[in-house]
Amino acid sequence: MDALSALHNRVSMPRLTGPAPTPEQQQALFQAALRAPDHAWLRPWRFLVLEGESLERLGDLFHAAALAKTGDPTAEAVQRSRSLPLRAPLMIIAISSPKPHPKVPEQEQDMSCAVAVGNMLVAAHAMGLGAVWRTGEPAYDPLIREGLGLAAGEKIIAFLYVGQSAGEGKTVPALDSRDFFRRWPGN
Repeated sequence: MDALSALHNRVSMPRLTGPAPTPEQQQALFQAALRAPDHAWLRPWRFLVLEGESLERLGDLFHAAALAKTGDPTAEAVQRSRSLPLRAPLMIIAISSPKPHPKVPEQEQDMSCAVAVGNMLVAAHAMGLGAVWRTGEPAYDPLIREGLGLAAGEKIIAFLYVGQSAGEGKTVPALDSRDFFRRWPGN
C-alpha cells in the first residue's frame, strides 16, 4: 500500500484479535515511530511493548487501580478493568519522556511522541493490521503510572492496541478540506 493510500484510508479498529503482529511487522511499527518529527533530536519518548502474560499483568494493575478508586470490588468498572488490556494481542504504551532543552518546550516533545503513535497507526494500516489508540483514565492514574515505572515528568500518551482486525472498521464521513483549510490572509 502506498503512503497516501494508507494516510487517506486509515481508520481505528477497536475490535482486534490474534495473532499478534510478527516480529518483522513489530519492527516496522517501531521504525515508523522513530521517524516522528523531533526538534533537536531529543528522542523524547519511550515505549513499552506488551504481549501475552504482560497484558495479563497490566490487567491486574488496571484492576488494582480501579479497586483503589472505587473501593467496591463488585463495581462493574472494577470487574471490567482486568480485561481491558486483553482487547488486542499486542499493546504498545507510548510514554513522553521530555528532556530539558532551552528551545524545545515540553509540549512540543509530547506532540513528538503523539506523532510517533500516529506513525505506528498508519504503518499498521499499511501492513493490513488493525490498531486503535486509547488513553482514558488509566493513562492518568498514579497507581498505573507507578506500576509501569514512569518517572516524574513522564506522561502516557497512548495505549496503542494492535492485532488483526475482527470486523469492519467504522465508516468515516468524507470531509471537505475546504472546511478546515483556509488561505491566509483571506480574500
